[in-house]
Amino acid sequence: MDWDNLRIFLSVARAGQFVAASKQLRIDHATVGRRITALEQSLNAKLFERRTTGVSLTAAGTKLLASTERIESEWLQTQADLTDTNVELSGAVRIGAPDGFSTYYLARGFKNFCIIHPDVTIQIVPMPQLIMLNKREVDIIITLEKPESGRFVTRKLTNYSLGIYGAKTYFETHPVPKTQSDLLDHCLVGYVEDHAFPSTLEYVRELYEGAKTGFECANAVGQLEAVKCGMGLGVIHDYIAHHHLDLVHVLPARRAIRSYWIVIHEDMRGLGRIKAVCDHLVDKIEQDSHIFV
Repeated sequence: MDWDNLRIFLSVARAGQFVAASKQLRIDHATVGRRITALEQSLNAKLFERRTTGVSLTAAGTKLLASTERIESEWLQTQADLTDTNVELSGAVRIGAPDGFSTYYLARGFKNFCIIHPDVTIQIVPMPQLIMLNKREVDIIITLEKPESGRFVTRKLTNYSLGIYGAKTYFETHPVPKTQSDLLDHCLVGYVEDHAFPSTLEYVRELYEGAKTGFECANAVGQLEAVKCGMGLGVIHDYIAHHHLDLVHVLPARRAIRSYWIVIHEDMRGLGRIKAVCDHLVDKIEQDSHIFV
C-alpha cells in the first residue's frame, strides 16, 4: 500500500474536505481526489461519503483512519528514536494560542529561540481547540482549560491575573469608579458570548458582577484597542496592561485568576523540535512569572 496515499487520506479525513486537505498538503485538489480514488480501488472499499459541503468517513474509512493513525504514531516515534540529539533541529512548529497571549506574549517570546534554532519555523495561529490538535492542524496548543480526556500530554504553564482598566484619556471626562456599583455608570467592554471561551465569560461576569456590557468584541486584541481609544472600561490581562502605560487599573482589589496550559498530542512528545519549543516556553514563562500574577 502506498504510504503517500495514506498520508493524503489522513489529511482529507482530518480536514473533512478535499480542497482544505490540498491546501495543507500544497498539492492540487484534483490530485488529492485521484489519490483517494486510487486508495479506494486498491482496498476495494469506499472510504468517504462525498457531499457538496465536504466529505465524511464511511465505516471502512473510520477503520482505516484508526489503523493509519497508529502507523503515523509509530513513524513519529521512530523518527524521534533515530534522531541524533546533536543534529540541528529543523522544520515548522505550529502553535495554537488565544489571541491576547499570542499577540502580546508569544510574538515577543521567541527572539532568542529563533537565534539558537534558525532552521525551526515558529507558526502561531489563533483560536486554539483540542480538535485542531487531534486533526494535526497544530502541533502545540496553549489552552485556558486542562483537557480532561484524550491522548494528550499536558503541563501547566502559569496562572495569570486580570483586572478592570480604562484609558487615561477616558478619565479626563469620566469619574474613576470607587465601588463596584460605580461600574453601572460606565460603558463596559466585553466578549461576544457566542465566540468566547467559557472561562472568559466567567471572569468577565465575575469582575463586572452582572453589569451590562455596552460594547462587545470577539477577541482580546479588539477589546484592548476599544479600551485604549476611550470606549469605556474593560477586563484586561494584567501582563498585557503591563506594556500599556496609557491604561489605568481601577478597583485593583477586584482580580480574576486563570491559568494557561500547554498541550501536545501524545504522539508528538518525542519529536525534538516540539520538545525544544515546549521547553523554551516553560523556561521563558518561568523567567517572566512576575508579570503574570
